[in-house]
Amino acid sequence: MTALNDLVRPDRYPRSSRYDPAWLLDLDMGPNPLWLLEDLAHDLDLRPGMRVLDLGSGKGATSVFLAREYGVEVVAADLWIAPEQAAAVFAAAGVGGQVEAVRAEAHTLPFEEQSFDAIVSVDAFEYFGTADTFLPYLLRFLRPGGQLGMATPAMTREIRELGMIPPHIKEVVGWEAIAWHTAEWWRFQWDITELVKVTSARLQQDAWQDWLLWARAGAEHHPDGRSANQPVIDMLTTDRGEFLSFALVTAQKN
Repeated sequence: MTALNDLVRPDRYPRSSRYDPAWLLDLDMGPNPLWLLEDLAHDLDLRPGMRVLDLGSGKGATSVFLAREYGVEVVAADLWIAPEQAAAVFAAAGVGGQVEAVRAEAHTLPFEEQSFDAIVSVDAFEYFGTADTFLPYLLRFLRPGGQLGMATPAMTREIRELGMIPPHIKEVVGWEAIAWHTAEWWRFQWDITELVKVTSARLQQDAWQDWLLWARAGAEHHPDGRSANQPVIDMLTTDRGEFLSFALVTAQKN
């Protein structure tokens, strides 16, 4: 068994296991995005024909998954990946007619208001979604009754409560960890606006172990994988789920 084989887990993630792990790692811009999305989708009601914004879509793996698995029409929006690059991924995956690639910054989205049935974000929301004013802004683009779902790195306790970033985390990600909040922080942050009904806010089961499997596979798969992933592997094996997790949060627009 290689670390790459460990990314095929039909018992836990049956939909994701139909995708080539090497293909996923070649599109890597964050840990185990399809596992996170498959888990998140259990708390959403995605139906064929819906128009879905994949916000922070990276190189496109999550957008391919949304189109193939749920039959939705996807707008894949990312700031760092050229639309032409993402469009090539979509065409090769056979979903070019279902997925539109757009370059966009999350705070200046180029879409008409109320133009999406759902908005999802995987491995990205921590970079742009923590400000108090962001949720009200984002909801402009969601139809009444529309769904919002995101999966983001999380802490089991708030940094503010701890009074510090744990050293083994700070050594790897530095100050960025202050944007890794608990699931309950996200629940309150969204609930207090009274603009949405939070339908779920939970820490993913065994999230640190999933992340570790991904990091080990990346270390094995990429030419420079060991140097890039070993610090993350060390962080996760030191932590063992004491502080590190992923938050999966969904809501419906009022």
